[in-house]
Amino acid sequence: MRTDKITIMDNKIEVFKNYLDKNSKVYSETNDELVTHCILNNCDYDSKGKEAHFYMSLKTGQYNCKKCGESGNIITLAQKLKDKGDLYIWDEIQSNKKPRRSHFSIVVENNHKILPDSIRQYLRDVRGWSDEVIDKNKIGLVQQWGTNWIGFPIKDEDGKYQYYKLREEYTKGGRKTTSHEGFSAQIYDWETLNSPSESTVICEGEGDCLLLLSKGINAITSTHGAKTFKDEWLQHFPKDRIYYIAYDTDNTGVDGAQKVASALYDYGVKKLFIVNLPKKINTLENPEAENEKVDITNYFMELGGSTEDLFGKYAKEYPEAIDITKFKPLTSEDISNILELTIKKDEVNKVTTFLCQLSSYTEDNQFNISFQAPSSSGKSHIPIETSNLFPAEDVLKLGNCSPTAFFHEQGIYDKENNVMRIDLSRKILIFLDMPHTQLLERLRPLLSHDEKEMQSKITDKNQKGGNKTKTIILIGYPSVIFCTAGLTLDEQEATRFLLLSPETNQEKIRGGVLQALQKGINKTKYHKTLTDSTDRELLIERIKAIKQEKILDIQIGSEENVIKKYLEGKKLLKPRHQRDVKRLISLVKAFALLNLWWRERDGKTVIANDDDINEAFKIWDKISESQELNLPPYVFNFYHEIILSLWNIKNDKSRIERGQTLIGLSRNDITKQHTDVYGRRLASKQLTEEILPLLEEAGLIFQKKDERDARMWLVYVVDDTTQEIKKEVEDELENTQAVINEFNQF
Repeated sequence: MRTDKITIMDNKIEVFKNYLDKNSKVYSETNDELVTHCILNNCDYDSKGKEAHFYMSLKTGQYNCKKCGESGNIITLAQKLKDKGDLYIWDEIQSNKKPRRSHFSIVVENNHKILPDSIRQYLRDVRGWSDEVIDKNKIGLVQQWGTNWIGFPIKDEDGKYQYYKLREEYTKGGRKTTSHEGFSAQIYDWETLNSPSESTVICEGEGDCLLLLSKGINAITSTHGAKTFKDEWLQHFPKDRIYYIAYDTDNTGVDGAQKVASALYDYGVKKLFIVNLPKKINTLENPEAENEKVDITNYFMELGGSTEDLFGKYAKEYPEAIDITKFKPLTSEDISNILELTIKKDEVNKVTTFLCQLSSYTEDNQFNISFQAPSSSGKSHIPIETSNLFPAEDVLKLGNCSPTAFFHEQGIYDKENNVMRIDLSRKILIFLDMPHTQLLERLRPLLSHDEKEMQSKITDKNQKGGNKTKTIILIGYPSVIFCTAGLTLDEQEATRFLLLSPETNQEKIRGGVLQALQKGINKTKYHKTLTDSTDRELLIERIKAIKQEKILDIQIGSEENVIKKYLEGKKLLKPRHQRDVKRLISLVKAFALLNLWWRERDGKTVIANDDDINEAFKIWDKISESQELNLPPYVFNFYHEIILSLWNIKNDKSRIERGQTLIGLSRNDITKQHTDVYGRRLASKQLTEEILPLLEEAGLIFQKKDERDARMWLVYVVDDTTQEIKKEVEDELENTQAVINEFNQF
């Protein structure tokens, strides 16, 4: 074996030497190395005499230029020269390749030959597979781990056998596994998908697939289960073909069928059906039969199902036609009342979150939300519960996700162009309990809708432990909801989000506790309450109908009304108002999308009217003050309910009228007041490093050293009575900075 490798390498080295001779390149051979001038970057142009920097191992073909740093092996060298238009080495190496049969293909043939007649008969009589199909697909007997398995050889897109899907002999229990680890899911099989056909059944499992093929029905499956269908496969599916998705009847199968149907529909397939297989019938011997899973094999071999009923009686067109006459125009109050079933109080937060998620069903009118509040305050509860109304295939929930993990998990590798593609069009991204904002920093252009296709680079480990870069291409715009216990966001992130915080008052907490008790005591009853709600079920159906409309754009009909309402009461405009008005407009457009059937339409464009503007301002008026200050509502409320309240107690009107010295608030005063108001302790670090700096930056407070104890800092509210003290603090800071600057000059 080693001799073969050396011979093959010798041939490639000879090709390289011929290349050098052909191009009149001088080279020398010393200590199993070939040395010549660099042939990639002409970096030896100034080398003198026999000086050269390009070294290649005569044993391995590995090369390294000691001057420009280029390195690799003879194959990568051939590829680089090919990319430069120099094809000699590449063509010679390719022409010297001898087609050879892989070892695994020989194993497949041998295992097929030893398939016992008894198993073959079982597969015919019980599983419904024809001999022709068994032979064509090389079903074999695989002896592995001391057990006999029925082996389904799996090919890749190029038709090469890669591994076995194994199933223990059916009479011995039917355990399932694979012969090798590390291989990804494949279409079983690619040849069937690529063959001409008016229709194709996508089923769940190789056994069901072989049965359908035995009945002359064009059928394929994914090799790794109901939920492993890859978006990268879509390009291989002809759009003008009819597809029937016939997955098993368990929850996994139902969810998987919906995911595949949605992917094919979004890809542009026009004719889609989901096959809902019938239930088994209860008998005296099996009174629970109707609750058992049914697959294609059960349907034909146990239930005696027919091909006609499979494609007729049990096939339901996707997406299902929705009767929009059942719907009526909805207001923010209507949405709040429907959501009250699962989210107590928090009227503004839950309506805004719902509208954010709904906005994902547009081309580029999505907006983003950042929920910022301390741990266990319910910041994740609101987006999770509202997302349960939306199709599961459109929602991505991610917790504690690093940038690299996100790109790998969601990306599809484009082998031809060597890039990772991530399509986030019309998706809802919910980041739960994120400890940092690194991922948001990488997604900034996406969040601000700078480019619909954004290219990025990440660093990853290669097989040798070194670093390598990968190109990531993000496509489309999602609606993003970011949940974090941190109260500070970088200015660049903050400008891309509506800042929200869940309510923390006693009424809200009490409602949440009661709901948790009801859900925990009797989960079945709780879920029945939800499914029995006609308004909630209609809202779920309404969301599906809105998605089917595939709205591209939303415009606002009455610009003057928006401008007038927004500028009302604003005597002095500030730069941040340019940012805030975009958030308001997003709310207007979301309300128009919610009621699109009662709005003026221009094809796939919806025109928002005054009702949408008025509804949006109802929401905006309740959150605008904290947004304009760039503060999470939790911090804004903290200022009013804790700091301002305590300030007014310590510095009441009579004290001010008597001209007495104003009393600053110590941090101990503030934490004690927080405990009294909210009934829980406040972490000192969060107060000093997040809350107070945010309030100071917003211009609501300032801090001053206690004159009696220089180690203590006192908090003062910014108002007319504290301007003189504030000026003293500013002057002191200015003088200190001047001293520092003077010191730094020496």
